[in-house]
Amino acid sequence: MLGFRINRRDRQVPASLVDRFRKLPAANVSDVMARMVAGGARLRPMHGGGVMVGVALTVKTRPGDNLLIHKAIDIAAPGDVIVVDAGGDLTNALFGEIMASHAAARGVAGMVIDGAIRDAGAIRAAHFPVFAAGVTHRGPYKDGPGEINVPVALDGMIIEPGDLVLGDDDGIVAVPFQHAETVYAAASAKHVAEEKTLAAIRAGIPQDRAWVDETLKRLGCAFDGG
Repeated sequence: MLGFRINRRDRQVPASLVDRFRKLPAANVSDVMARMVAGGARLRPMHGGGVMVGVALTVKTRPGDNLLIHKAIDIAAPGDVIVVDAGGDLTNALFGEIMASHAAARGVAGMVIDGAIRDAGAIRAAHFPVFAAGVTHRGPYKDGPGEINVPVALDGMIIEPGDLVLGDDDGIVAVPFQHAETVYAAASAKHVAEEKTLAAIRAGIPQDRAWVDETLKRLGCAFDGG
């Protein structure tokens, strides 16, 4: 039935590459992807802290219904990040403490819910990664429909099954399967360069800030003295 189906995932970013992304900030990955990719400012970490990285197992569900999310947890492989497109609706919570415990026990690497959660205190006290758009105590329905392993979109960011998903305190970014190696190389180089800059600043080494005035001049900014 169209709109109510479970598909098989036929490709995914290899675990060895996923592990390498673990040390990269989401901001560096975003920067080298032309600052055009983001899961939206509403998706915030609800857990007690820590980086989330893994392979996307995608779910598209009717707002307010979590039947297909339960099924995704049951079929997820260790290291999967379950990414749920619930339309951003915050009327009903789609995920809570019991589901988080079940997902963690199965080795799921984290949850991304474009919708609401509940049991926020318990999730915040734990370190199983959960990113969501909001919190409400009102529970979900379990009637469907929904789809597993289909392309989804979170605030314009398209995620396909098997893509890499990275989340930290700054939010969520997804890296397409076919570009993961290239993005890693560029983001890693940027991270190394930024770490060197930070080390120099902390050591008191003066920084060349001429680019600020040069850019202002090039853009036609008027200077009033000084």
